[in-house]
Amino acid sequence: MPLPKIRWAIFIGIAVLALAVRLPQLGERPMHTDEAINAYIIGQLLAGENFHYDPQDRHGPALAAETLPVLKLLGAKKFASLTESQLRLVPALTGAATVLLFGAGVEMFGFTACLVAALLFAFAPLPVYYSRYFIHETLFVAATLGLILSGGRALQKQSLLAAALSGFCAALMLACKETAVLHFFALVVAGWVCWIFSSHKTSAVGFPRLKLVLTGFVVFLFVVILLFTWFGRNWQAFASLSRTVSYLAARAGGEGHETPFWYYLLLLGGGWSGGIILGLAALGMFGILRKCFSQPKSDRPDPLLFLAIYAPAIFVTYSAIPYKTPWLALNFWLPLAVFAGLGGGWIWQKAKKVRWVLGISVVAVGILLVNDTWNRAFASPADEKNPYAYAHTSEDLLRLPARLEELARQNQLSEPRIAVVAADAWPLPWYLRQYSQVGFWQPGQETGAADFFITTTDVSGRLADRLKNFHPEYFGVRPNVLLVLWSPLKNAPSHE
Repeated sequence: MPLPKIRWAIFIGIAVLALAVRLPQLGERPMHTDEAINAYIIGQLLAGENFHYDPQDRHGPALAAETLPVLKLLGAKKFASLTESQLRLVPALTGAATVLLFGAGVEMFGFTACLVAALLFAFAPLPVYYSRYFIHETLFVAATLGLILSGGRALQKQSLLAAALSGFCAALMLACKETAVLHFFALVVAGWVCWIFSSHKTSAVGFPRLKLVLTGFVVFLFVVILLFTWFGRNWQAFASLSRTVSYLAARAGGEGHETPFWYYLLLLGGGWSGGIILGLAALGMFGILRKCFSQPKSDRPDPLLFLAIYAPAIFVTYSAIPYKTPWLALNFWLPLAVFAGLGGGWIWQKAKKVRWVLGISVVAVGILLVNDTWNRAFASPADEKNPYAYAHTSEDLLRLPARLEELARQNQLSEPRIAVVAADAWPLPWYLRQYSQVGFWQPGQETGAADFFITTTDVSGRLADRLKNFHPEYFGVRPNVLLVLWSPLKNAPSHE
């Protein structure tokens, strides 16, 4: 293992490269609906409002608490002036910082495993893609890794500071997404199994001492209260939090997002490099289990065995739930990357006489990995054929704001009145943020007068009669979903 200074120089270098990979073209991909909702919340906070926790589709306050200081440092003052690049910079920074956490995990998982894991997290398509996405997942994964590392250190070193840090990371997970409870359960199961497989000769590494538990719990409780009440300004958040279980139960049923049990396995194994990484991870996990059953019990629980129990526990849990989205697979990438590092390290040690062949193979795998990352994160990030671009906003929608501006200029309207009538108008609040007179209505509601209307294609009733004097233009918003921009007939193109 390299000396600490050399080790940290290596991981800092990888983190810098990881950030460099994530920054180009950061604002070019259209805003996904989930990104637009999170951006709207940030706009409310910039306007001086408090964070109001809503468990239905909006998740917790951690992403907002992380983003707001960064935006203020960048000079952002209001929703209308925000840009995609500003918002996505936060998960990009978080993704690069996660690489450094692997550097902190060397003592727990080994240098080779953490080095390969850091490289995979820095350059593989899945983490690169979602580290350029303004959603909670990248921060959630970083907090999960932080909890595993600090919790392990607290048990091994009997450190109250590490216990406090583990409480902070657990609170951050819950403040990111309510699904943190699934991870807490999987972590407890993994810890219990590891305790069974240890010899219990050292009392300090048996069940954690009470002071460690209390320290972690007090910090956890304090941070949860601090974030969910938005630093003491909104104590009604806990009433909303109490409804989380019912929302999660309804969402777990699918709600139109049902996919088969093996969905995540196919997603992780896709592309030119996915199958190779899964194969290395399977080899690494097999090595952990073989070592566990072939060697005498240790007086200290094995961190790698802990990870080998946690990974399938959380994978099976997520796979068994009908509701699935591709960004949730980032939760499995964390242990998968470590296992792949172990598998690659085992091959390197065993094949001493043909390492030149392995060296060529490593270069080939790297090329395949870079190719997958380029295609999915940069070349076609919003293409419906891209498995990561789930229900993604179409690039065609980017024409709508420019067309509105053109029509307003033609009609000499400095502040046009825009009425949006749609059951689901997202991400339009983001793309219409420059306009001060925008209203949103559900189908069937009376909108009042407007200079322009934006509707879905199934217009009916009184609105259909009103729009007889308007010219329709069609814009794709998502796969198989169209929006219609209605402008007065005098603004219709001359060739029609």
